[in-house]
Amino acid sequence: MDGLRFLAAWGVLLYHFTTRWSSAWGTDPGEVFPAFGQVAMYFALAPELFFLISGFVILWTAWGRSVPAVVASRLARLYPTYWAALALTSFLLLVVWPEGKRISLTEVAVNVTLLQEAFGVRHVDGVYWTLWTELRFYLLIVLFVAIGITRRRVLVFAAAWPVVALLVQVAGWQTAEMLLISRYAPLFAGGMLLYLIHRDGHRLVPWLLVGGNLVLAIYHVVPAQMASLGRNTAFDPSPVLLGLVVVACFVTVAALSMTRLSRVSWPALTAMGALTYPLYLIHEFWGWWVIHLLHDVLPVWLTLAAACLASFALAWLIHHGVEKRVNLPARRWLERRLTQAFGRRDRSRAEEVTPREARRPVPVGASPP
Repeated sequence: MDGLRFLAAWGVLLYHFTTRWSSAWGTDPGEVFPAFGQVAMYFALAPELFFLISGFVILWTAWGRSVPAVVASRLARLYPTYWAALALTSFLLLVVWPEGKRISLTEVAVNVTLLQEAFGVRHVDGVYWTLWTELRFYLLIVLFVAIGITRRRVLVFAAAWPVVALLVQVAGWQTAEMLLISRYAPLFAGGMLLYLIHRDGHRLVPWLLVGGNLVLAIYHVVPAQMASLGRNTAFDPSPVLLGLVVVACFVTVAALSMTRLSRVSWPALTAMGALTYPLYLIHEFWGWWVIHLLHDVLPVWLTLAAACLASFALAWLIHHGVEKRVNLPARRWLERRLTQAFGRRDRSRAEEVTPREARRPVPVGASPP
């Protein structure tokens, strides 16, 4: 699964550098990569694969844990790396390469919160939209943990959530649609169901629900990607191929978690998985800047290789300079503080609901009521 996440991140890189419109090449990337771009445009579905994997992995890590543990784990994982990437990209766009994208300090300040989309503020880097999506899924998982995760509840939730999300989308209830992540709910729910099958074995009902979520995912993803790719690339995507890519995402996650492939354990895959998040966050504008500098000097494929190598190097620096130093201490600190806060709240609630007589000390030798 770590290796799959890493490949998906590289797919995003290649899509942005060879297919998605930008001024970095001095012309439309579709003219630079007329053949390869026809394939690379389908790598735009890598975020959908991320969401499917996230449904699997986040349910796995949240099951049986407390609310403070889950909240601390997600916040410590999400924010320090994001802040490092945001600082580097903001420096690039404010100081080094302003023509790459005109941004303001106010936009950067709001982006620090990761709530910029909720406030109607632009993302400093367009790739941040997936973090806002993930953050809303984490909120749903935290609420699920607070209620208590059980097999039956996962089945009910994964069946009802995507359907309700679709209904509020059709009804035009924008706030509910935003909170329920309507477009991507079938992907997260599908990943949760695949984890349930991985955990408890094959049963008819979970597989039927996986199939239903796959159909809903195709319903949401294909029209949206047809519009997005038509707007952002020089190519005309095939709706059939887009649908097949969505199917391939589900099949791949199932194969990696339920066949002999799940037994593969290479340290290199874990190392690659650790670089996925910083690589995804840092690559876009820094890679485009390298392309902007070199496309008139080096051959096309060498320029592309240099952009990919620079992105990988920055991701490596963020991982070793920030993630390995900050994430674990931050998670422990947050979990300790949240546990203390939850403990105080629970004690206060108990004191409010306990009758005064019951709080009186029990005489020595007497049995408590």
